[in-house]
Amino acid sequence: MWGILNQVTIAGNELWRVIAFAAVLLISLILGRLARMFFERSSARIPDDKNAWWRVLLKALAKPAVLAGFAVGLAAGIQLLMLPEGVDTVFAKISQVLNAIAIGYAAYSLVDFADYYLLRFARGTESKVDDILAPMVGKSIRVTVAVLVLLNVLQSIMEEDVMTILAGLGVGGLAIALAGQDTIKNFFGAFVILGDKPFEIGDRIVVDGYDGPVEEVGFRSTKIRTLDGHVVTVPNSEMVNKTVQNIGRRPHIKRVMRIGITYDTPPEKVQKAVDIIKGLLDDHEGMDPEFPPRVFFSEFGDFALTITVMFWYNPPEYWDFMAFSERTNMEILRIFNAEGIEFAFPTQTIFLQNADSAAEGNV
Repeated sequence: MWGILNQVTIAGNELWRVIAFAAVLLISLILGRLARMFFERSSARIPDDKNAWWRVLLKALAKPAVLAGFAVGLAAGIQLLMLPEGVDTVFAKISQVLNAIAIGYAAYSLVDFADYYLLRFARGTESKVDDILAPMVGKSIRVTVAVLVLLNVLQSIMEEDVMTILAGLGVGGLAIALAGQDTIKNFFGAFVILGDKPFEIGDRIVVDGYDGPVEEVGFRSTKIRTLDGHVVTVPNSEMVNKTVQNIGRRPHIKRVMRIGITYDTPPEKVQKAVDIIKGLLDDHEGMDPEFPPRVFFSEFGDFALTITVMFWYNPPEYWDFMAFSERTNMEILRIFNAEGIEFAFPTQTIFLQNADSAAEGNV
């Protein structure tokens, strides 16, 4: 058996070398997969409320496990082969590139660990600026890692010094800058938003008709979760040039309602209706003393006598405001019905005249 393995050759290598090379690659992939399963299952066993940092670390280590195992296996397996001059150089470069990518992927994944502590720190501070900065720092680290891995790969392939590669890249920098003008605008737009602070993470804003809380401010765009549940992405370069209505910073919620009562309502009952509403809103829940409620018999409408009601609710908690509005509406409806004050609705009066009547009228 050994004689066959030693006598049969493939591409100048004894059969046993080829089999050993394949076995090393297979074992390395299996070990990488087992390591990944171990890290993932170990992290799953850790409760969310305890040792969360350890869970994040294990999840980060699980991601590059298979690639790292394959890179190590390839580097070890190449040592078993007898490769001709030139081919061994190619395999060596492939191994170096894989090692660089594996190490870079591991470093990239470990940024999740840094993100965890940055976000934890941001949540512990009162300023919401930290909630914007923390994700940006994580993304900056990831970009830095990706660039360093790319330079390392280029250095392995081209066998040039890093400074020489950077100088070469600088030649095409102008073309890249021209092609990426929008990206650059979005990048600086993020810093304008950060400095000007028209809104913060969690603020409810309205931009171009999109209404919802801000979920994320990144280097390229701002993400808004609309009230329908959809995520809208607005480029930062556009965001800084648009009118942003920050509903989250309003001091109160203003409500204006117009109540129409029928034209046959006598003046005494019109005044009664106004007094009823004033009484309901007098020192009402959520009233700001600087903004007392306003109730007026405001106009003679097309089909109704109109009473205009304005009040302000503070603090601007939307669902509390809606509950108060419902209670107010129910009280107005109940008392108006008890007092015999009728609500108006759109009506038309049509007068018909026949031909004989028209003729008599002309005589």
